[in-house]
Order: sequence, then C-alpha cells, then structure tokens
Amino acid sequence: MLLATDLDGTFLGGRQADRLKLYRLIREQEDIRLMFVTGRGIESVMPLLDNPVIPDPDYIICDVGATILNGQTLEPVQPIQSEIENQWPGTLVIQKRMRKVKGLRLQPVSQQRRCSFFYDGRTDIDAVKKIADEMGLDVLLSAGRFLDILPKNINKGSTLKRLVKLMHFSSKDILVAGDTLNDRSLYDTQYKGVVVGAAEPALIDYTSDMPNVLQATSHGAGGILESMKHFPEFSGYVNKETNNIPEDAQGDTQLLVMYHRLPYEMKDVNGIEEKVSPKSPNGIIPSLLGFFSNGRTGAWIAWEEVRNKNIVRADRYIDENKYPNLIASSIPLTKKEIEVFYKLFSKEAFWPVIFSFADKVRFNHEQWEQYVNVNRLFAERAAAEADKNATVWIHEYNLWMVPGILRQLRPDVKIGFFHHTAFPPADIFNIIPWRREIIGSMLQCDYIGFHIPRYVENFVDVVKSHTPVKVRSEQSCADRFLTYSCALGVDKMTREIDAGGRIIRLGAHPVGINMKNIRHIFEQPATQEKIKKMQKQTDGKKIILSVERLDYVKGPLEKINAFQSFLERNPQLHGKVELINICTPPASGMKVYDKILAELEQAIGKINGKYARLDWVPIRFFFRSVPFEEVITYYAIADVAWITPLRDGLNLVAKEYIGVQGLKPAADGVLVISEFAGASVELSYAIRTNPYDIKDLVQGLEQALSLEQNEKKLRMERLFEQVTHYDIDNWGKAFMHELENIRREDSVMQVQ
Repeated sequence: MLLATDLDGTFLGGRQADRLKLYRLIREQEDIRLMFVTGRGIESVMPLLDNPVIPDPDYIICDVGATILNGQTLEPVQPIQSEIENQWPGTLVIQKRMRKVKGLRLQPVSQQRRCSFFYDGRTDIDAVKKIADEMGLDVLLSAGRFLDILPKNINKGSTLKRLVKLMHFSSKDILVAGDTLNDRSLYDTQYKGVVVGAAEPALIDYTSDMPNVLQATSHGAGGILESMKHFPEFSGYVNKETNNIPEDAQGDTQLLVMYHRLPYEMKDVNGIEEKVSPKSPNGIIPSLLGFFSNGRTGAWIAWEEVRNKNIVRADRYIDENKYPNLIASSIPLTKKEIEVFYKLFSKEAFWPVIFSFADKVRFNHEQWEQYVNVNRLFAERAAAEADKNATVWIHEYNLWMVPGILRQLRPDVKIGFFHHTAFPPADIFNIIPWRREIIGSMLQCDYIGFHIPRYVENFVDVVKSHTPVKVRSEQSCADRFLTYSCALGVDKMTREIDAGGRIIRLGAHPVGINMKNIRHIFEQPATQEKIKKMQKQTDGKKIILSVERLDYVKGPLEKINAFQSFLERNPQLHGKVELINICTPPASGMKVYDKILAELEQAIGKINGKYARLDWVPIRFFFRSVPFEEVITYYAIADVAWITPLRDGLNLVAKEYIGVQGLKPAADGVLVISEFAGASVELSYAIRTNPYDIKDLVQGLEQALSLEQNEKKLRMERLFEQVTHYDIDNWGKAFMHELENIRREDSVMQVQ
C-alpha cells in the first residue's frame, strides 16, 4: 500500500488518538509506504523528519508537485525532477512579469520551481493566467486567497502519477488523502481517495460524484483510518476494534497537562542523551502520568531550556511502552527568559503575595509582559494540541493567565486549574497591579482546586472584590478538615459560584504523598541498615528533625531563635537533645535568599559556639540537597518532626514523616506543625504551634518531648490512617473526577 497524503489538516490533523494510531500502524506495517504530498517547501517539511512521533516518509512531493524527493536521503527523484526543472523559467523571471498585476503579493515562504502569491478582490486573475500561459506555466488557485504559478501540467497529482509509473506501483494499492482544493489533482489520478472530515467545501463538491473517493466523517488522520477500513484492499491493515470514534466521544477524552517541568530529565548516559525519571519524592509526576497508563491520549506541556529558539523541539513520546498515546510538547525558552519568568518575576512579585509577605513584593511591569508572553505560548500550544472538547489541566500560579487566553482560542475545551501554593486573603492579593487580569483569566476555568477550604474562601473573597458573585452551593468542611479549632479553619466551603454569567466549581484537594514509594524505600535492607546505624550514633539523645527548603516563608530563622530559647529554658536537656536541620538550597540564581542564608548560618554558629561540647552539638545543619532515600532514614530516627513555616501552602514533609513513622512497629514519633501550614487543618492529631510566637514554638516542642508513649502511638496511628488513605493517587483521582463530571454547557449561563 502507498499512502499519498497532504499534511496540514490531513495527516497532521484530527484527534490525537487517531493520529498516533495511524502513525503507529504505518511504522509497524513494513508493506505500507508513506508519501507526504504538500504545498509546503522542503525547508518547512524538514522539522517533521526529526519528529520521533511521526513516521518517516518514503517519498516527499512538495512545492505543490514541483519538487519530488526520496524521503530517506532527501535526494531528488530522477529523472522526474529534471523533467520538471526543464519546464521552469526561474522564480525571478516570473516575479518580474507579475509585478504589474495589482493585488498580487508574494508569499514569504520557502519555495522551488513555483511562485506563491496572495491575491485579493483587486487581482485580475485573467491577466495572471494570460502571462502564465505565455510562459508555458499553470495557475493554481486555492482557499480564495492563495495563487501558485507552476510548471505546465505540474501539480500534486501529476507528479504522483509519474512516481507511480517510475517505481512500478500498482494503481489499486494507492490511497490519496487531502482536505483542500489544493489537493484536487490527487483525486484526478483516479486512485482510491479520501476527503477527510471538515474539508474545504469546494473539494467536497469536486469529488462528490467520484465513486473511488470516500467522503469521511472523521477529521484528519481519523478520516484516513476510516477510509482504510472502508476500502476492502486496505481493511486488513486496520484492526476490527479500531472503528471510527465520533468527534464527541466521551470515553477517551484527550487530557492535556500543563506543568512547570517535563516528567523526565535528559541525562548523558555513556555519551548518549537519554530520558530519566526526575528524582521527585512527592509523587505528583507519577500520579499525573498514571492517567495515561491505560492508553489515554494526551500531551504534557512544559517549558524547556534551549539555547536557540529557532530550533523547534519536536513532540516526542515520554515512554511509548508505558504511555503509548502520551507525548511531551515542550515550550522552548532561553535561559534568560526562564530567569525573568520563573526566578525573578514569579518569585519576587507573586510568591511573597501568595504567602502574605507584602513587604517583600517587587513589581516590574516589563517582567509582567514577559510573564504574559510565556503564558500565551502555553495557551497557544494547548490550543494547537487539543482535540475537540479536550480536557486541559493547568498547574500553579506561574500559568495564571493561560485560562483566559486559551478560552479565547478554544472555547470548546474544558479547563481545570490546581493551585499548589497557598492563596492569600483579598486585601493581600489585591495589591497586585494586574489583579483584574489574573482573576478575569481564572474565571474562564471550569474547575479550580486548592489545597484546603481556607484558600477556596480566600479566592471567592478576591473574586467578590472584582465582580458580583452569587454563591450557588456550599459544603460542610467538618468531615475532613478542622474548622474553628485552628488558624486556617473554616466551617463551610464554597463549591460553586456564578460570576458574570459563568459557573465555576471549586474544591479542596490537599496533595497526598506517594506511600508506595515510601514503603518501598523504607523496606529496603540497605535503608534498614542505615536506620540501625544512625540509631546507634544518636543513642541516648532525642532527635528533633526539621526539613525545609531555604525560603523566608519557611521561617528558618524564627525556628533557630526558638531553639535557642528552648535550650535556655531547659538546661537539663543539654547533651540529650539535638536538632537536625536539613535545608535544601533554592534554585541557582535566586539572589533573594542570600541574606537569609547568611543570617541563618550566623545564628546557628552562635548557638553551637555557645553550647557545643566534645560529645554534643546542639544543631546539625545540612545545607545541601539530600537524596530522598537518606531523608527517609532521618524521618525514621527522629523523635519529633518540628515543621514550623510562617506560611506554607500545604507541607508534604509533615506527611512524609508520618508515612515513615507509621511503618515502624513503635510508631511513636510526634509531629509539631505550624498553624499556618495548609496540612495543619488535615492533621488533627498533630501538635499545632504558632511560628510567630517564640514562646508557643518552645512550648509546642516541650509538649512533644514530654508526651507519654501511649499517647504518642495513638496520635501517630491516627495520622498514619489519614495520610495513607488520602495519598497522592487519591488526590489526582478526586480532582479529575470533579473536573470530568462538569459538563461544558453548564459552565456558561444565559445572562438574563
């Protein structure tokens, strides 16, 4: 079989599931030959040849038939190419002759042996045809605005017929496919053909009476698959279960995930660049990938650092064996763009607002424009990748402006957004100069998820400060979250609002931990051996553990000052208690944290200098990235986890500590957690503390160290039940269940 297919709108069009099915079929069937037949020049076809998702063509006909190449070597197919060349007077000669025709404008595209123009209502087409006829050339019109000057009797169909004759292909084994009037000549060959769904009406009319042509209902690649099933000669290539799936099918809705990084890293392995899984303990990436393990179609859209933005990164499979219908689609950004978008603007303008540190905010309007431009790139990529009625799941505040742009480009898609950080009160959020634009964008979502009910209510309050809002439904929080008994508690959570005629559903979904991974690491013999070794080294001492990233929102200096007060109040515990402080450095180039580190090291040095002995150091400070396997050993030996951020969207460290402690036979660790960490409203059996009050910090630590064994065990067992039930998989499934159960038509109300 030889498939001779147009590209845009045909071979490259249609549902992603159909495209990948067709591409895989061609790669796996050795006796299917593929030919690209396109109006593009070869330069614009070249990127497709480097795309590992798209099968390599055996032949390429481009320039509307004026160029024919071997798809493997890119050498001209002779003698056909020479015959066409001999009929061509040269581009400059033609441009000079056409210069006097009004309304004719040269298309700025790569082209050989053809001249492509735009034309309009002023253009004298008869004059163009007369000049072309005098030069022994043909004129091809398409889509009411494109005009091609070609060698006489040269078009897609005529060049295809020449190749068929040269290579001795059987005419009964050829299938042609197209979608615009530009492809008309392919059907004049009398080979079997398919006009794919949503084709140009003029082509549909032209081929309507051709018995050898199928008018497909499916778009793009789906139409080609439909025709292969239709024609008996080709049906053997298509499995019986690959029946055409209607465009509005619900069973396999495409899912696009927008995340701040790709689900793999490129590493040099023995001189070869290979994809490896990122070392991320929280399990969010594996959880998101899990939605594609059953063959669901989708794309993972993330930014990727490049040196040259002119080199377009092709879509590629993430892991074709595990996720056969999932592709990675990266947004190429230069190092400078990433620094402005992510490291400077997002961290200096939005990060302090999100965590209510208004005094640290720095707004820069030029950087805002850069932020919007990057968001636009994400939205445009999603719009291009999305099937009709696809589901798009956007992650984090770095992409606040994507929903609004995407909704304009693709009103048909369903948009979900999950906020991985905190969400501040209205009086804090509204200091952002671009608050109206951000909220306007977010209100284009169908579903928005936050960690806890307090953040949901903060968001609703912000929206109320910008537009009239009607609360359509609420839900009690008491079944899962603390209400009046903690700083972030609320008794009811808004579940649905009507804002400006749009219905937006809201929900609380605290991210869980990857218990499967934690259990696997914990039960490894090597891990158990390290735990025993560390227990011997710390024998006789109570270990207080703090694990955090270097960030002012984590309150690292407040914690150290509180520990100094603890030592002053409890001299009897000198030599018996140690604080292990693991502090992960921020990303390189984050200058905002340099001062914090200097102050932190100075405070720790002062305490150790005052209290340390030969056999005891009060604080063991590790300022480095510690492998998660090693962190688990620290979780296992720690008597107390002292998690005291000034603000935190959630805090997975607290849950990871519970996950490890709950696996121990004794299960007697104690969690002390800040009232202003989102996880505090979930973990009712933890000791909550106010990180802004040194006395309360000290008292919380003293309480944790003085609890009776039975109480410690009971608290940890209850906490372990919580984190094992609401794990990372539960989080992802719960969010997706909410999003997928929203009907798009219910999101838009008729304004009375």
